[in-house]
Amino acid sequence: LSMTDLPGPSLFGTARDKAELYRERYSILQQRIHRHELFTPSPAVAHPDDSKSKFQLKTVETLLGSTAKVGEVIVLGMITQLKEGKFFLEDPTGVVQLDLSKAISFSCDGRAGGFHSGLYTESCFVLAEGWYEDEVFHVNAFGFPPTEPSATTRAFYGNINFFGGPSSSSVKASAKLKQLEEENEDAMFVFVSDVWLDQAEVLEKLRTMFSGYSSAPPTCFFFCGNFSSAPYGKNQIQSLKGSLKALADLICEYPSIHKSSRFVFVPGPEDPGPGSILPRPPLAENITQEFRQLVPFSVFTTNPCRIQYCTQEIIIFREDLVNKMCRNCVRFPSSSMDIPNH
Repeated sequence: LSMTDLPGPSLFGTARDKAELYRERYSILQQRIHRHELFTPSPAVAHPDDSKSKFQLKTVETLLGSTAKVGEVIVLGMITQLKEGKFFLEDPTGVVQLDLSKAISFSCDGRAGGFHSGLYTESCFVLAEGWYEDEVFHVNAFGFPPTEPSATTRAFYGNINFFGGPSSSSVKASAKLKQLEEENEDAMFVFVSDVWLDQAEVLEKLRTMFSGYSSAPPTCFFFCGNFSSAPYGKNQIQSLKGSLKALADLICEYPSIHKSSRFVFVPGPEDPGPGSILPRPPLAENITQEFRQLVPFSVFTTNPCRIQYCTQEIIIFREDLVNKMCRNCVRFPSSSMDIPNH
């Protein structure tokens, strides 16, 4: 008999699972905001001026329940576009239409308020400041929820495992793994992206890199796609097999690296695979078989993937995220040259 009523894990979730994902995300962000010094309620014995510097979060339900104008409020919610060309702010209590004209004009004029640094897309959570009137929330300023150091989060949640894996507790709480990590403080990871193996110049650069690391082999090399400079076509698979064979021969030229280092391959968005579906599966076995025979300490994994090294938790995601975010921005930054600062 099953000991719990929880369903088994499934790659294809239901509509309820998607709604639950956003509810949990909202709840986590709301708790983090309430822990921030600007939103933490002042104690009763505090100086009266201290309470004036604190902010209070309101819910969408609070706005919808008011028949009069509500001014100077801050609401945490998710940006949605329920009607073509009209944006809304949604939280677990309801949804309200947004008027972004003030925020956009403030940003264009360089005045206080407007859109703070960041790329604001649909389905992202924001702190919206403004006033509510006639069933419309007029936004003066948009900002992202404040960040929180990992140590602060751990102080509240203890050793809960957020990372995933078989353990119910976080690996950061393991004294043995911490000791092992300290004993091997010279461990090194090398990350390389867009490794076009079909280009002779790239292989020469890899040869230079391996030559430099041969005297002190890194713990692991991470190669992220795309692994071919040419777009996907009928000859790409055969070409990629030959390119991986050339890389394997190159690695074998450096015995110290071949014996001591691990090699992890994360496919890129244009490598052979099922379109743009995420998570992207590893490169097919028929492509990597010869490489794995020549380089046994190699792993062809998914995109994204999670790496655990002792108490370190690493997430690798190879995707052109900035391009996608810019295409779906609620408002594109005023200067296209300023994207890295956002």
